[in-house]
Amino acid sequence: MIRLVIAEDHQALIDGLELQLKYEDNISIVGTVNDGEALLDLVRLKEPNVVITDIRMPKLDGIQATTVIKKEFPRIKVLAFTMFDQNEAVSQMLEAGADGYILKNTALKEVLTAINAVYEGKTYYDSNITVSNNSKTGSSSKSLLTKRQTEILHLIAQGKTSREIGAELFIGVHTVDTHRKNMARILGLKGKGELLRYAMEKKYRF
Repeated sequence: MIRLVIAEDHQALIDGLELQLKYEDNISIVGTVNDGEALLDLVRLKEPNVVITDIRMPKLDGIQATTVIKKEFPRIKVLAFTMFDQNEAVSQMLEAGADGYILKNTALKEVLTAINAVYEGKTYYDSNITVSNNSKTGSSSKSLLTKRQTEILHLIAQGKTSREIGAELFIGVHTVDTHRKNMARILGLKGKGELLRYAMEKKYRF
């Protein structure tokens, strides 16, 4: 059972998440708060598995709260849930120790995927943001890739086009191209064909 805490200064959004997540058999929401200080108090009291937090909150922002949580409870996974998609906000949150970053316009299905991914020790980044390869220090490049990105990398290694990959994974060509761009940034790759070369060298074909 995933013990989940939600920190968000807009109560209506919390109510919406609670309404949607309460039907998930593997998730138990153990508390919700509206500011960063209350988040730290709740985390210390409940010691959840996963924390979903906004970045901009009263009293203590999500970046500062994440830094404290990761220092006191390294095993707790933190998932940023925000409207901010700027590189600076993403970098600051990841440097604070966040395990994932998704936007508030994300579909519920992807929110669930993100929660489960970070709970399992993986990282998860919204396909609509870009992540610098320097954003998460101390992590290997492979560990920064989401399950979906790894699937796409396998198909790239097979020489498939974005259209072919989209058809196989039932996602849009634009989504595939966004994943390609993010993977290239995460892995520090530049130039056309570098992603294919990387996939081949790392034996993603197999």
